[in-house]
Amino acid sequence: MILAIDQGTTGTTCLVFDEAGAIAGRAYSEFEQFFPRPGWVEHDAAEIWEVTRRVAREAIAEAGIEGSRLDAVGIANQRETVVAWDLKSGEPVHRAWSGRTAAPPSAAASCARPATRRWSASGRG
Repeated sequence: MILAIDQGTTGTTCLVFDEAGAIAGRAYSEFEQFFPRPGWVEHDAAEIWEVTRRVAREAIAEAGIEGSRLDAVGIANQRETVVAWDLKSGEPVHRAWSGRTAAPPSAAASCARPATRRWSASGRG
């Protein structure tokens, strides 16, 4: 059994595939988007994490299995999304930012603080 997580710009889809490759469970949820200026979109990184956890549980439940039966987890996400996490608190410093130009100054400044911040394309340190 494989859990596939597709974390997109507007929402998260989770699919559970059985041993034959058939979809055994499916769940989807959107999350809020913020548009601070033209061409930029931001997301609440904590909300993305909570939505992903919830839809993964829903897809697993629809498949009628326990999470311990999963053999693998595959993740696809947006390649242009950047988020800064506070390593001590485990919380995002700023909204997740998506775009094809330079990161907003607030995110860059947050990451410049010594040893407590780090960039991560995956969203967690």
